[in-house]
Amino acid sequence: MTRRIARLLRPTGSRTWALWLAAALAGCAAPPPAAPPPAAASAASAAGAAAVEQRFAQWVAAFRPSALAAGIAPATFDAAFAQAEYLPQVVALDRAQPEFVRPVWAYLDAAVSARRVAQGRAEWDAARTQVEAAAALGVAPEILVAIWGIESDYGRHNGSIPTISALATLAFDGRREAWARAELMAALRILQDGDVAPARMVGSWAGAIGQTQLLPSSWLAYAVDADGDGRRDVWDSTADALASSANLLARAGWRTGEPWGVEVQLPGGFDPARADESVRQPSAQWQAEGLRTIGGAPLPPLADATVWLPAGMHGPVLLVGANFRALLRYNASTSYALAVGVLAQRLAGGPGVVAPWPRAQAPLSRSQVEALQAALNAQGFDSGAADGSFGPRTRQALRRWQQSVGLPADGWPTLELLEQLRSP
Repeated sequence: MTRRIARLLRPTGSRTWALWLAAALAGCAAPPPAAPPPAAASAASAAGAAAVEQRFAQWVAAFRPSALAAGIAPATFDAAFAQAEYLPQVVALDRAQPEFVRPVWAYLDAAVSARRVAQGRAEWDAARTQVEAAAALGVAPEILVAIWGIESDYGRHNGSIPTISALATLAFDGRREAWARAELMAALRILQDGDVAPARMVGSWAGAIGQTQLLPSSWLAYAVDADGDGRRDVWDSTADALASSANLLARAGWRTGEPWGVEVQLPGGFDPARADESVRQPSAQWQAEGLRTIGGAPLPPLADATVWLPAGMHGPVLLVGANFRALLRYNASTSYALAVGVLAQRLAGGPGVVAPWPRAQAPLSRSQVEALQAALNAQGFDSGAADGSFGPRTRQALRRWQQSVGLPADGWPTLELLEQLRSP
C-alpha cells in the first residue's frame, strides 16, 4: 500500500500534475479483482483489502486539490503522503474508545492506578521547573501532571502511529469525516510550519500528538515554545507539551483557584432530575439546599456548579464546575475529565473517589443502548437516532420517560430500565 500511495501521490519525469492525477483517478476507478471462490477465504480477504486500499488511494488523490486550495504547498502534501497508508486498525479502535464504552469505574481503575500515582509524584518532582513554568499560565500544576500521565504515561508512550495515515484513514472511513478532514488539514499545516518532520509526526490512532496528546487543530491554536528553542515541539520537549496544554485549558475557561469539582453527599429528598448540566448555580446555593462534601465539610467555592451522577443514584455524587467543563474541552469524555481530576487529587495528596461504585451492575452493550433508544423513540421520547451511543439527548429522553412513570429521573441506563421500557 505504501508503494501504491507513493505512485499515486508523486508524479515522475515530465508528467504534469494534471495528467498524473487523471491517470491516478482512472486507475482508482478500475473495478476490483473478481471475487474468489467462497472456499478461498484468505484470498477473498486479500482481495477485499486491496479494493479498500484502492478506494483509499482514490480518496487521497481527490483530497489533494482541496488541501492545495486551502494553502498547503504541493511539496508539503506530497512529502506528507509519500508513505501514507490505510490503517484498518484505526477504524476498529475508533469503534471501541475505552472512555466511551467502558464503565466509568473500570476506566478510573486503569487511569488512576497506584502505580500511576506513585510514578506521577516522582515525575512531577523531576520536571518541577517545567511544570511550574506551565502552571504559571493559571492552571493547577497537578492537573497538568495528571494529563501528562493519562495521555502518555509521563512521556513514555506518545504513540507511534503516523498521524497523516491515521487521520486520512478516519476521514476516508466517513464516520467522522468532517472532523477528520479538518484535523488532517491542521496536521498538514503543522508540517508546513516546519516544527516537525513528516517522519516524526506520530501519535495516537485518533491523530493526537505529543506527550500531552493535542489534536492538530489544538496544536495550531495553543502550542507554545516554552523552552525557547524556536520550535513548538510537543514530542520531545516536556516544557512545550505541558505549557501547550496549560494554554489550551486557560483559554478554555480554566478558573485559577477553583477546584475542578468535589465529591458530595445529597440531602434526603433530592430530586435527581436537578443533577443536570443545565442546572448551574454557586456552590453556596447548593450548600443552602443541604449538599455537603463527602466528609461533611462545607463546599468549596464554585461559581456555577452542577450536580453530576456519573453512575446514577446508586453511585458517587460529584459537584463540578467551570474547570471540569474546561477539561471536557480537552477531551469530550466525562470519564476522561473525571480521571484527570481524581488523579490530580491523588498526586497532590488528596483522596480518590470515596463512595462505592455499582460494580455489580452490568453496563448496557452498544446493541442494548440501541434497543433502549428505539424503545424510547417508540414511546414518544425523542432520543435521536438509535446508534448505540448514549449521549445527552438519550439521557434527557430517558429522564423524561422515568418522570412519566414515577421513577427517580437520574438518566442512568440499566438492564432493568430497558426491560421495563420493552414491557407492554
